[in-house]
Amino acid sequence: MKTGNLALLAVFLLLGINVSELNAEITLPSIFGDNMVLQQNSEAPLWGMANPGSTVKITSSWNNRTYTTRSGSDGSWKIKVSTPLAGGPYKIVISDGKPLTLSNVLIGEVWICSGQSNMFMPLRGFKNQPVIGSVEYIVTSANPEIRLITVPPKASLTHENDFDGKWEECNPESVSSFSATAYFFGRMLNQVLKIPVGLIQTSWGGTRIEPWMSTDGASVFDWLTIPAESSGKEEISKDLPTVIFNAMINPLAGYGIKGVIWYQGEANRNEPERYKDLLAALAQDWRQKWNIGDFPFYYAQIAPFNYGTNVNSAYLREAQLQASEVIPNSGMASLTDAGEENCIHPSNKKVAGDRLAFLALSKTYGIGGFPCEGPVLEEMTVKDNTVTLAFRNAPNGLTSYGKELSCFEVAGENRKFYPAIAYITGKGVSLFSPSVNKPVAVRYAFSDFVMGDLFSTEGLPASSFRTDNWERDR
Repeated sequence: MKTGNLALLAVFLLLGINVSELNAEITLPSIFGDNMVLQQNSEAPLWGMANPGSTVKITSSWNNRTYTTRSGSDGSWKIKVSTPLAGGPYKIVISDGKPLTLSNVLIGEVWICSGQSNMFMPLRGFKNQPVIGSVEYIVTSANPEIRLITVPPKASLTHENDFDGKWEECNPESVSSFSATAYFFGRMLNQVLKIPVGLIQTSWGGTRIEPWMSTDGASVFDWLTIPAESSGKEEISKDLPTVIFNAMINPLAGYGIKGVIWYQGEANRNEPERYKDLLAALAQDWRQKWNIGDFPFYYAQIAPFNYGTNVNSAYLREAQLQASEVIPNSGMASLTDAGEENCIHPSNKKVAGDRLAFLALSKTYGIGGFPCEGPVLEEMTVKDNTVTLAFRNAPNGLTSYGKELSCFEVAGENRKFYPAIAYITGKGVSLFSPSVNKPVAVRYAFSDFVMGDLFSTEGLPASSFRTDNWERDR
């Protein structure tokens, strides 16, 4: 090394400057990259790493505006850019001396799609578990206005800031391994709104809800134990509170989004009495981490399935229905007609994605002329041995599509339920049982596996429900 270079190196070392930092370039976490979608009409955050203390410039091609910030002592930087109404493709140039260009960037609607295996289930299906119509939907999926990115399953005891993934245009190769429910959701949004849609899939099969919460979110429950941080290489159970949030949500927190869709609950079915509060806490937790207000939070009710255990999963479906009443700016897509007795992963994923899209199109995007939620019990009256039920979310009435209503049960004061003879009337549903002279309680579709048969005339199913609050069977 020449004498001059040695002297310069000595100066750098004296000043505490790492020589490698002098050649550092702008680096971005995986959530930012070519093909990404930024939330339209917003102040969209961008962040990354640069030379410590350097000036970072971001230029967006949609308005040719340059934003400037300075990186911190650790090289980190963050800035918000103003996005226009939907459009593109655009370019973003980020530089601290050497430019990094992001290409084929769209502006549109961005949704996080999370949960467990029924959200994770890809459009091609699982082994020996199909998705109805998958080949046709895969073959016809090419659409440059839909962009996809997947966060791989991972648990961590500490906050992680990145993941291994990249944005891709929607086409047969990219969508076949992407969440079927999320794809059908985004597909309908794109068809109706006619603007770009970005879908961020972050889901993991067999996971409980508690690991998806941050430490702040989980700490409100005294029965949860937050795991201690560790620098070791021990295997981490995905069932521990906060460990999935750390690896699969924290790297996304703050990215510009419109809302969240969620499909989870099967793994928590044995403690249904806690799930309403847990789901409400999850929504609040994520909203606090994003700090953009009460963004839309829509979720799929778990579909009926024969679990073969002594805990009736209808109680979990009931908890999900109750949560929709307490979570602001939320909605639940009922799937009581879409379960399969011997497969926990129903093959009709389109109905799940479409019903979640109905909620978003109506409640978030303000499109009218159609219902987005199934009938919900509003009032029960009893006269002699006959019960009459009135429902909301059914302005045009109810239907069973010509089939006999078979999912109602009625009980007297002895709390023993009997199958009810039920029929649709102009006021709702009337029912009775010859075995119950003085009915006091009604249940509908309240078993592990059931094929719901009560719908609004627009085809949206009623959720499982009960009028009693009796302690569940153990």
